Amino acid sequence: MADISPEEVQHVANLAHLALPPEELARVGHELNRILVYFQELQELDTEQVGSTSHAIAMENVYREDISRESLPVEEVLANAPDRADVFFRVPRIIEE
Repeated sequence: MADISPEEVQHVANLAHLALPPEELARVGHELNRILVYFQELQELDTEQVGSTSHAIAMENVYREDISRESLPVEEVLANAPDRADVFFRVPRIIEE
């Protein structure tokens, strides 16, 4: 496998909007080469008998049943609110007019 040139490293850095100083180009190039060698090793694995998956482990629904029930009383909910306005939480404004 051919090594990644400093020009290619600079090109990738530019695409990622990274300002790499010249002394970093060699180090990053070496790291990218190591990643590519690892990917080449992965390409050599026989995965013919491996089924398609969307996750590495079996996933199952972790949600609880949606059961309607009584809400907490408003005063209990707002008891520890740092700031409130009547029966509402008051929060800092994040959208300016």
